[in-house]
Amino acid sequence: QVQLVESGGGLVQAGGSLRLSCAASGSIFSINAMGWYRQVPGKQRDLVATISSGGDRNYADSVKGRFTISRDNAKNTVYLQMSSLKPEDTAVYYCNADITRRYLPTRNYWGQGTQVTVSS
Repeated sequence: QVQLVESGGGLVQAGGSLRLSCAASGSIFSINAMGWYRQVPGKQRDLVATISSGGDRNYADSVKGRFTISRDNAKNTVYLQMSSLKPEDTAVYYCNADITRRYLPTRNYWGQGTQVTVSS
């Protein structure tokens, strides 16, 4: 079994910062791309940022210059440092990862989500 567990969400004022963490656990052989997505009620889940196993990063235009994605491969953990937060960043943030278990094909996994609320 593989699990992705997010932490670090909460309520913050506009202009503030939050750091999200997502730890992958279970019988993991390797982790390829990891990323963060967000979703507001009634809308589709949108990409926020991704990071490859080699450290290549990709960001949504709306968060460039404000959010930074990073990962610790030794801990199977991906982070999202969010700064200069805006009310429109309010959403449930989901962790995502492409994980390979020994002798099994690579699968895509999602975390359970963590709420981020930015007050104006």
